[in-house]
Amino acid sequence: MNEPGRILVVDDTPANIKLLDAVLSPKGYTVVTATSGPDALALVEREAPDLILLDILMPGMDGYEVCRRLRAEPATAHLPVIMITASGINEKVKGLEAGADDFLAKPFDQAELLARVRSLLRVKRYHDIIQDQAATLEARVAEQLGEMERLGRLRRFLSPQLADLIVSSSDENILKSHRRQIAVLFCDLRGSTVLSEATEPEEFMAVLAEFHEVTGQLVNDFGATVGYFAGDGFMVFFNDPIPCENPAERAVRLAVAMRDAMAEAGQRWKRLGHDVGFGVGIALGFATLGEVGFVTRSDYTAIGRVVSLASRLCDEASDGEILVSPQLQAAVEDLAKSERAPEVTLKGFHKPIAPYNVLGLVDDQV
Repeated sequence: MNEPGRILVVDDTPANIKLLDAVLSPKGYTVVTATSGPDALALVEREAPDLILLDILMPGMDGYEVCRRLRAEPATAHLPVIMITASGINEKVKGLEAGADDFLAKPFDQAELLARVRSLLRVKRYHDIIQDQAATLEARVAEQLGEMERLGRLRRFLSPQLADLIVSSSDENILKSHRRQIAVLFCDLRGSTVLSEATEPEEFMAVLAEFHEVTGQLVNDFGATVGYFAGDGFMVFFNDPIPCENPAERAVRLAVAMRDAMAEAGQRWKRLGHDVGFGVGIALGFATLGEVGFVTRSDYTAIGRVVSLASRLCDEASDGEILVSPQLQAAVEDLAKSERAPEVTLKGFHKPIAPYNVLGLVDDQV
């Protein structure tokens, strides 16, 4: 802040240049010189001076033209310029119109010269500080906007709390392909195809909107990760990308909460003549997880037998049923009140399976 600056002296008379150098250099200023307008403009670009002492009357390109060209460039629009003039109000008016900051009359007083130089260099340094702060602020804003964009992408398939955690940690490695045990939940509406064919599109979309609103809020509340989404159903899972305790328990609690909420919605739909139900399938097992897609659109999803099993159980579930795999039932037997469902052979599975139907939660009031 207190260091002397670099001053460009522009004058076609060597004696004037020598005199100005003799005044400025002993005060610690670095003096560079030019004897013409074109040379001055080239030196400005190369040397980046902090201030210019500019003679007006020079052959070819005069000081006014040099000043106008400096002001026309964003990089030098605020570079301090002191014009050296033989006095006269007309020269000062023309200098102001060209963009000069101050004037020094010939013959100049050394103390006045140094005072004007110090004053304009102080203004220049303040301007540079403001520019640096503005650049820093712009970089911070760009970083925050990038973070918001990244958060927006993550929120497409993660619960808000998980997306926030990933952004705050600046670590997206957890989105890369890996294996982990998860609890997978599929749910969808029963009778939606018939409803879409029997009602106006606006009525059908209103049902879907309420379904998404009700279940979507619960998915966020329970911290589930959305892995697959369709018009009348979706898949979520627990224990990835952030590990959680008791993923099977969380999945069952979410399923029961959704069933209760959808039972209320179903009563409203019945009063409107819409016969729509709701079913759930849940399985526990290992899957391959990670981000899939392309640059402009991607999802975070799970792939594996456990996903297929949960999907097939959902297909088998009747209205109000929550069918879970035997492995998941074993993990929640102290939590869930369940009954064994009839053995079924699911599409894509060679051996029959005996799922369980979750009736409710042990800690619920009866």
